[in-house]
Amino acid sequence: MVETIAVQSAFSSNPIRVRRIDAQRPWAWLGDGWNDFTASGMVSLAWGLLFAAVGLVIVAALHLWRIYNLALPLAAGFMLIAPVLVAGLYQVSRTLERKERVTMATPFAAWRRHPGELGAMGLVLGLFFLAWMRIATLLFAWFFGTEPPTLAGAVPDLRGFIESVILSGQNIVFLVISTAIGAVLAFAVFALSAIAVPMLVDRDVGVFEAMATSIAAVKANLWPMIVWAILIVLFTAAGTIVGFVGLTVTLPLIAHATWHAYRDLVPEPEAASAAGTEKEKQSQ
Repeated sequence: MVETIAVQSAFSSNPIRVRRIDAQRPWAWLGDGWNDFTASGMVSLAWGLLFAAVGLVIVAALHLWRIYNLALPLAAGFMLIAPVLVAGLYQVSRTLERKERVTMATPFAAWRRHPGELGAMGLVLGLFFLAWMRIATLLFAWFFGTEPPTLAGAVPDLRGFIESVILSGQNIVFLVISTAIGAVLAFAVFALSAIAVPMLVDRDVGVFEAMATSIAAVKANLWPMIVWAILIVLFTAAGTIVGFVGLTVTLPLIAHATWHAYRDLVPEPEAASAAGTEKEKQSQ
């Protein structure tokens, strides 16, 4: 039996209703996300290819200007703004759910329906991204100055940078501090956006109400959502490590799975009303 709970919020006159779910549900979301990925034809794959291509262009630019110290912060920072960048893929899942035809124009419908709310959400996530990039830059300058340490024989490119800074084992303090700060920011963004962006695509709600619902859903299902956050990191990292090519599959998969997470965690308005009415009857 799925339990629906009500949470009071300063951003909504009515209580926010979210479901409590089983810890195994994230795996089901991945299965449903894969079904959406395969059912969308070339649409989801095309969006995945677009993000992979952008990633490769950014890496090429960093190599051209030899600013390798921004590579890892940018890769991590992408996960902070990704929820709003893949809003179009939530629309694809929504369209498939309604048994409607998916075309290459389908993802853009998300922005046509709610441009203001998605734009506001993008601004919030963008501020987190800028904060992370500033913190990462300051941390690097604090530990290494303007140039990273170089191992003897290391190639002066991105691979050499990774070998010198990360794989050498000589910069443990830097890695621990930067990872800890990044994890805190990432989980804050995850709590704000895990459910918020799909909700903004699906319903006529304000950005603050959507974020409050997302926080309530994460708080009510802390362990399942931690598992889900870890899976997102692992799938995104796996897609990035193989030269961004893996993102053509892993990014759409996670996006479609996120839609099903939203459906699991937030009851339909009618279901929420019915649950509230039943609770009132029982209390009388």
